[in-house]
Amino acid sequence: MQPEPRSRSGLLLIAVLGGMFLAMLDQTIVGTALPRITEDLGGANLYTWTVTAYLLTSTVTVPLYGRLSDLYGRKPLLITGITVFLAGSALCALSQSMGQLVAFRAVQGLGAGALIPLSLAMAADAVPPEQRGRTQGAVGGVMALSYVIGPYLGGLFTDQASWHGVFLVNLPIGALVLAIIWRRLPGGGGITNAGRPDYAGIGVLTAGISSLLVGLTTKGTGGHTWTDTVVIGPILLALLLLVPFVMIEKRAAQPIMPLGLFRNRAYTLANCASFFSAFCLFVPVVFLPRFFQEALGHTASSSGLLLYPLMIAMVAGSLLAGTLISGSGHYRPWLLGAAVLAAAGSLLFTQLALDTPLLTMSLWMILIGLGIGPMLSGLNLVIQATVGPADIGTASSNITFFRQIGGSVALAVAGTLYADTLTGGMSHGLRQAQAAATADALPWLSATGAAAAFLAVAFLPAPRRGLRQNSAAASLGSLA
Repeated sequence: MQPEPRSRSGLLLIAVLGGMFLAMLDQTIVGTALPRITEDLGGANLYTWTVTAYLLTSTVTVPLYGRLSDLYGRKPLLITGITVFLAGSALCALSQSMGQLVAFRAVQGLGAGALIPLSLAMAADAVPPEQRGRTQGAVGGVMALSYVIGPYLGGLFTDQASWHGVFLVNLPIGALVLAIIWRRLPGGGGITNAGRPDYAGIGVLTAGISSLLVGLTTKGTGGHTWTDTVVIGPILLALLLLVPFVMIEKRAAQPIMPLGLFRNRAYTLANCASFFSAFCLFVPVVFLPRFFQEALGHTASSSGLLLYPLMIAMVAGSLLAGTLISGSGHYRPWLLGAAVLAAAGSLLFTQLALDTPLLTMSLWMILIGLGIGPMLSGLNLVIQATVGPADIGTASSNITFFRQIGGSVALAVAGTLYADTLTGGMSHGLRQAQAAATADALPWLSATGAAAAFLAVAFLPAPRRGLRQNSAAASLGSLA
């Protein structure tokens, strides 16, 4: 698809950012409302599955939407995804039991799988190459901004109105995004006579990822050990399904995940970096609000506010990295520096205690945020500069896919570290044990992810000459 004229690309960029905001907001806004929802609907045993159901269906469908949009065009897939997401949101607000809520959250996830990868692909389609650095910076900023607003809005709706608003807020935003896409996004695109979709690959991938996420979620939230059948069984099944999946994809005429893309070193390393950078993103975002609420006694809404230094730094880092990459034509120095900042900020949290000043913690969070932000925008830019136009949707979906899988792995391991330290430290009091558990789970896992991402970025090849020229042109254009 050719880049759109300036007026049309501006509206499409609004739709891009709106779609990203919807998907990311829904991952964060529900958490602070869940205790009240459980109190109203009952079914406390299904508490964690309200999150797992959404994560499961959205993760499984991410690569499917991305690849199918490359084959059959963005517009029909994106309209389908948004419509399903909005229907799921309305049904969640009308839920009368926790069982219904879990089912309707799964419906939401079926639509949400389209929002992030196709929004990223739309950004690549609609914006000229010389402007993509700044655009990806804005996209990464919106991703971070959703983490800023989500926890606070969830607490605000719950405290001041009703938990139903957590789901209803999606409807007006989604309707606006849908209207812009319906009227402004051109149809067509894709591959003429693409043939039958890769149904076998879709089925095996869905089964494998579902098994993996069920096993990891059970480990991270159910108090089980890694050797328990309900944990190791699904994980082993997922690993075993890799074999038939690879065989199917090698023979498929239109594979759902083209394995040939992984022969490209930059593509493979960028996805590895995305996987490990999720450790730095998911672990602090999940465990710091828990520390603020449980160990320090803050409310749900105030814990969201205390997370602002991390989130605002993520926004700033994302925007800054996009500008620097566009201006210089180089991405490796900025991404390497970002990984160092994320690791440094993470390791400082080994000093976390109940009496650690909030200002000190804020400085630590700023370092982590300045490290995470460039990863959100910069790696997307690397991916899109690496593949051809026919694979933009697939590439954009895969980097999101690997980030979500990395986050699931990180949270499962972090949950184990947290629970073990909490149990062992109870003799010093509950609040002391909660602080020690956070200081054990957060820094080491987040720093390990930053170090692994650093290594992946270090081996990235230099940008292609064309990217340098486009970026230089963008830089000169901004000075004119």
